[in-house]
Amino acid sequence: MKTENHITLYELNSLLREVIESEMPNEYWVEAELSECRENRGHCFMELIQKDDRNATPIAKASAKCWASKWMMIRPYFERTTGQQLHVGMKLLLKVYAQFHEAYGFSWIVTDIDPTFTLGDMARKRQEIIRQLKEEGVFDLQKELSLPLFCQHIAVISSQTAAGYGDFCNQLADNPYGFVFSTQLFPAIMQGEGVEQSVIAALERIYATLHTSQAFDCVVIIRGGGATSDMSGFDTLALAENVANFPLPIITGIGHDRDESILDMVSHTRVKTPTAAASLLIDHLKQVLDTVNDAQERLTRHASQRLSALNTQLSAMAVALPRLFSIVKTRHEARLDSLYQRLLSRIQQRTVSSQAEIRHFEQRLLTALQRRLTSEHHHMEMMEEKVRSLDPALMLRRGYSITLHNGKAVKDATTLSPGDELETRLFEGTIHSTVIDN
Repeated sequence: MKTENHITLYELNSLLREVIESEMPNEYWVEAELSECRENRGHCFMELIQKDDRNATPIAKASAKCWASKWMMIRPYFERTTGQQLHVGMKLLLKVYAQFHEAYGFSWIVTDIDPTFTLGDMARKRQEIIRQLKEEGVFDLQKELSLPLFCQHIAVISSQTAAGYGDFCNQLADNPYGFVFSTQLFPAIMQGEGVEQSVIAALERIYATLHTSQAFDCVVIIRGGGATSDMSGFDTLALAENVANFPLPIITGIGHDRDESILDMVSHTRVKTPTAAASLLIDHLKQVLDTVNDAQERLTRHASQRLSALNTQLSAMAVALPRLFSIVKTRHEARLDSLYQRLLSRIQQRTVSSQAEIRHFEQRLLTALQRRLTSEHHHMEMMEEKVRSLDPALMLRRGYSITLHNGKAVKDATTLSPGDELETRLFEGTIHSTVIDN
C-alpha cells in the first residue's frame, strides 16, 4: 500500500552511509585471502575471502579498493619486501576502513598492507611444502642423478621470446672450445599464475621423448629477466614433485639472487642466470674433455714406458737366445738319444716276450681245437644214429602205415567227414579211399 512516509533509494543509501561513517569511523587490521586482484587507472581492486580451516569452504567475502594515491606507495614497498606481486591465494594483513557510496555500494578501503604478515605466511607454506617433499622421500632425488659425461642434447623450458633463452643458446653456440650442443625449446609461461601448469606440461612433453631417438641428456629451466616478484609460481608443491621425480637431471637458472625457490632446492643444480646455466654445461664438457685428454696422456706415457722396457728385454733376449738355443738343443738331442735307446730296448724286449706268448697260445689253441673236433665228431655220430632210428621208412617196413588227408597225417578220425578223400601209404604201394561214415 502506498504511503506518504517513503524515501528514495538515494536517501536510504545516504542514511546508511551516515550510519557507517558515524558507527565505524576507525581503521581495522584485517586478515584475509586474496581471491581476485586487478588494477585500473592506477587503482587496485581486490576481492577478499576467508575460508573454513576444516574444509576450505568460503565463510566470508568482501570487496576492497586501494586508491591510486595509496597504491603507488603500498605496492613498491610490498613487492620489495616480499619479493612477490599480489596474486590469487595470497594471505594478506590489510589496514582498512568502511566506506559506503550511494551509487557504488559498500567497500573496504585499503590504506596499508603489512608485508611481514605475508612473508610469514609464505615462509610457512614453503616450509610445509619442503616438509611434505622430505616425508615423501623425493626432496633429494635429483641430487642422486649425474649429468651424462657427454651432456650435449639439452631440453630447454623457457619463454620463447625471453632474452635469457637467446643468451643461453648463443653462449652454448659460441663456446671457446668448439663444443657442439643441440637444444630444443619447450615453451612455457615463466611468470604469473600459469607457471606451474605450463612448466609441468613442458616436462611431460620432454618425458614422452625419453625412449625415442630424440631423448635428451638433461633439462634446463631458465627465465631471463622479469621481476623478482613473479617468482611465486616456482614455489608450488605440484611443480616441485614433478621436478624431483623427473628421471633426467634438471638445471635451474630462473634469474634471481636473493631467495632460493623450492624449484631450485629440488633441482639437480641451481645457477643464477641462463648464461650461468650455459657456462655450467660448457664447463662440465670441458672437464670431461680434460679428463679424457689426461687419460690419453697417461695411457700414451704408460704405453711408451712399457714398450721401452719390452724393447730392452727383447734386445737382451736377442743376445742370449743363440747361446741358450745351443744349450737347449744339445740337452734335447742327448735326451732324445737316451729315449731312443730306451725305446729300442723296450721294443726288443716286448718282441721276444710277445713271440713266446704267441707260441704258447698257438700250442694251447691246437690242443683245444683237436679236443673240440673229437667231441663234435662224436656228437654228429650220435645224432646220425638217432635220425636213422626215426626214419618213417623203418616204421612202414615193420608193417605200419600212414593215412593222409589233403597231404597231412590223420591223427584223429573225428576231424574227417563223409566224402573226404584219403591216401594210405604202405611200405610198398599206396591205397586211396573215401570216407563213407564217421
